[in-house]
Amino acid sequence: MFLEQGIKPENSFWKYLIGSIFIITASFIGQIPFSLAVYFNYNGEGAFPTDSDSAFKIFDPNVTLFLVMASFAFAFVGIWFIVRYLHHQTLLSITTSREKVDWNRILFSFLLWSFFSILSFFFLYFNAPENFVWNFKLVPFLILVVIGSILIPIQTTTEEYVFRGYLMQGFANLARNKWFPLLMTSLIFGSMHWFNPEVTKMGNIIMIYYIGTGLFLGIITLMDEGMELALGFHAANNLVGALLVTSDWTVFQTHSIFKDLSELSAGFDVILPVVVVYPILLFIFSKKYNWTNWEERLTGKINNIESSN
Repeated sequence: MFLEQGIKPENSFWKYLIGSIFIITASFIGQIPFSLAVYFNYNGEGAFPTDSDSAFKIFDPNVTLFLVMASFAFAFVGIWFIVRYLHHQTLLSITTSREKVDWNRILFSFLLWSFFSILSFFFLYFNAPENFVWNFKLVPFLILVVIGSILIPIQTTTEEYVFRGYLMQGFANLARNKWFPLLMTSLIFGSMHWFNPEVTKMGNIIMIYYIGTGLFLGIITLMDEGMELALGFHAANNLVGALLVTSDWTVFQTHSIFKDLSELSAGFDVILPVVVVYPILLFIFSKKYNWTNWEERLTGKINNIESSN
C-alpha cells in the first residue's frame, strides 16, 4: 500500500526535515537565473524591484514563464536525490503502490479536469462576457503552448511529489496513521499559496479553496493508493489555466486566449469547487476505480511494517 511503502525503521522523521531543506535549497538554486535576470534588467539600474509583482512583469510573459517554471526542474532533481540516497527508496515508491506508474489514470484525470475547467470558464464567459477580452496572438500563444506543455507539468509534478508523495509518507512515518498526513499536507499545501496576490485582493477566504484543493488531492491519493490521479488533475489545472485565461491580478501573466478584466472579489465561486465540484469528481473516480473502505483508507492506523522497496 502507498503510505506503507515509506514506513521503514531507518526513516526517522528528522530525515524528512533534512530532505525538505535540501529540496527547498535546490529550488532556490533553480531561481538564481530568474533573480539574476531581474537584477540586471530592472530599469537598467542593477537593482531589485521593490515588490514581486513588478519582478514578474519585467520580461515578456513567455520568458517569465520559462524562467520561473525551469526552477522546478532543480527541485525535482533534489527530490530524486533525497529519496534515492537519504531514504534509499525508489521514485516509484513515493509515486504509487502499483508495479509501475499508471499513465491511463494520469490521462483520465487530466482530461476530466480539463473538461470541467473549460466548461466552468465558458459558463463564466457567457454569463458576463464584458469581463473578458480576446487576447489571442498566434506566435506568442504557440510559444506558450510549447513552454507550458513541457515546464508546467514539471512544476505540478514536483509539487505533487513534495506534498502527496514525500511529505505524505514522511508524516505517515511520524504519526503511523493516515488522517494526520492527509491533514498536514493539505494545510502546508494551502499555506504555500499564502503570499499569492489573490490572497491579498480577496482575503483569507481564498485559503478555503487552496487548503480544500490540497485535501482533495490527498484524498484521491490515499483512496487510489498512488498519486497518478493527483498528477493528472494538477497538470490540467495549471496548464489549461495558463492557456485559456490570464489577468492582471495573477502572479504572472501569459499569452493566453482570453484576458479576465473583472475585479477580483471573494464569492461563492471560491467555495464552489470545494463543496460541489470536488465531491462530484470524487464520486466519478470512486465509481471508475471501485473505491471502498473509505474510513480505513483515509483515517486508519498504519502497521509498523518495513517496506520491501
